[in-house]
Amino acid sequence: MLFKPCAKKQLSCSLIIICLIGTLIHTAVAVEKETSATGQMQNLLRIRIEQYTTGLIKSQENLIYAHQALPIFYEKRGFLPAWGDENGPLPAAQELITSINHLSSDGLRPSDYHLNLIIAETQKMKRTESLARGDFANLVSLDLLLTDAFLVAGAHMVKGRINPERIDPEWFANLREIDMPLLLENALENHRIAETLFSLRPHHQGYRDLLDALEKYRHILQFGGWEAIPSGPALKLGDESTRVPILRKRLAATGEFEHDSDLSDQMFDAAVEDAVIRFQNRHGLEADGVAGPETLAALNIPVERRIDQIALNLERWRWLPQDLGETHIIVNIADYTLTVHEGDRTALDMRAIVGKPYRRTPVFSDKMTYMVFNPSWNIPHQLAIQDILPLVQKNPDYLAEMDILVISDQGGRASIIDPKNIDWESVSPRNFPYRFRQAPGPKNPLGRAKFMFPNRFNVYIHDTPFQDLFGKSSRSFSSGCIRIEKPILLAQYLLSENPSWNIDQIKAILTSGIEQTVSLPKPIPVHLLYWTAWVSSNGLIHFRKDIYGRDEKLLNALALPAPENN
Repeated sequence: MLFKPCAKKQLSCSLIIICLIGTLIHTAVAVEKETSATGQMQNLLRIRIEQYTTGLIKSQENLIYAHQALPIFYEKRGFLPAWGDENGPLPAAQELITSINHLSSDGLRPSDYHLNLIIAETQKMKRTESLARGDFANLVSLDLLLTDAFLVAGAHMVKGRINPERIDPEWFANLREIDMPLLLENALENHRIAETLFSLRPHHQGYRDLLDALEKYRHILQFGGWEAIPSGPALKLGDESTRVPILRKRLAATGEFEHDSDLSDQMFDAAVEDAVIRFQNRHGLEADGVAGPETLAALNIPVERRIDQIALNLERWRWLPQDLGETHIIVNIADYTLTVHEGDRTALDMRAIVGKPYRRTPVFSDKMTYMVFNPSWNIPHQLAIQDILPLVQKNPDYLAEMDILVISDQGGRASIIDPKNIDWESVSPRNFPYRFRQAPGPKNPLGRAKFMFPNRFNVYIHDTPFQDLFGKSSRSFSSGCIRIEKPILLAQYLLSENPSWNIDQIKAILTSGIEQTVSLPKPIPVHLLYWTAWVSSNGLIHFRKDIYGRDEKLLNALALPAPENN
C-alpha cells in the first residue's frame, strides 16, 4: 500500500522516458543515415578523382579538363560534394548552368564547359529515383562536371581560351593567374556563383565595348545579315546602277546609311558617298568615297566572319594584364597606329609603320625607360648580312655614302675597319665577322629619335626620314620595329614632367646632331598589340585586315573541341 499513490506518476514518467528514447533513436538513425549519405558521396568523389588523376577514365563523356585545379579543390574540402546533397542538386547548380549559357556573350562556347552533359545528368536524376535508393553516382558525376565547368570557364575568363604562344612564336602574352579552387570555394560559401565568374572578365572599357559590338552583330545576323554586292565596276558619285540599292541596304545594315532614306534609289548621290566614306574610315581604307574593289571586298565580308573577328579580339583582350598602366602606350600593329592613353582618355595619337609580313612586328608588353636623340644605328646582324652586304658587294662605296662604319670585335676589342681594306667578295653571310653602325644624320633610318623599352625581340619605336610612307593606308614596310609619324611630339610628351626639358631644348639638341641618351622621368608601359576589331571612343566598331594571318591561326585553334587553358 505504501507505493500505490505513486504508481500513476511512475507510469507517466516511464512513458516520457520511452518517448525521449524513441526521439533520440529516431534522431540517431537520421544522423547515421545523413552521415552515411555524405560518406558515400565523399567516397565516390575520392574514387572518381583518383581515377581521373591516374588516367583510368579517358572517355570523352567523363573527361575532366581542370586536371590540376579540380583535385586540389576537392582535397581541400575533404571530398565533400559542392553542388548537391542527398536530396539532389542545390540552387547553385542551376545558377552555374545559367552562367555557362551566358558565356556566349563573351565569344566563348558553352559547349566547351560540359553544358550538354550537365543538362543530361540533371535530367537523368529527375527521371529516376536513384537518390531515394541511396545511389549517388549520378549526383557525383554532376558535381564533378559542374566544378570542372566553373574552373575551366573561370580560367578562360582570366587568361583566355588559347595560349597564344603555342600558335604564334611572335606573341608573348602577360597571362593573369588566380587561385581558382579558392575562388570557387568562396563563391559557393557566399552564394555568388554568377557574380564571381563574370567578375573575372577583363575590366578594360575596350573589352566591354566589344561585348556590345558582338551583341549588335549577332542581332544583324538574326535578321538575315546583308546581301553581297554583285561584282562590277567601281561605284562613285553620279553613277546610276541596279547595284546601288544593294549598296544602300548594305550600308544601312551597319549604320553608315540612314534607314529612313530611300534604299531603293539607284542613284549614287552625296548621301551614299558620305556613307561609303564612313565605312572606309571604319575599315582602315582610303576614304575617297568610291566603292572600288577594295571597299567592295570589305563590304562583302559576311556578318558571320565579322562576328568571328570580334570574338577573336575578345580573346586577345583576355591575354592582357589587368592593369595596363594609368598612362601607357599602345601600338596597334593591324591599324598602323600609336596612341598614348591617360586612363580612358587618348592623350596623343599618330600613324605608325610596322614590320613587313615576312619580318613581322611581335606582340608583347614592356616598359619604356629611355630615349635617344640623334641615334646611331647598330644594324642588326640579319639585316647586315641579308640587306647591306649584297649592296656593298655591288657598290664598294655604299658604306661611305651611307655613313656606315665597319666594326670588328676580334681580339676582344672593338675597332673600326676601313671598308676599302676588306675583300667583300670573300665575305658571305656564313662568314661575316663584322658589325655595321650607321652614324646619326639624315640618311639614318632611325631619324632624329628612338624610344627604348629593352626586350628580347630587339624592337623599339623610332623616327624615320621617309615621311611620305605615312600617307599610305597600308603601312607594313619596316623590318619589325615601329616607325612613328610624330616622334618629337612623343618626346615632348614623355619629358613633360622633367623641368630640364622643353621643346626649345629638344630642338637645340636635334640641331647639334650629337647623340644623347635621356632617361624618362618614370617608366611607361608599352603594349604592342594586334587588334583587327575594336570600338573607338565615339562608339564605332572598327575592323582591319589580318595583315599577318594571325586571325586565321587563332580561329583554327578556337575551333578545336577541347578547352586549353586551365
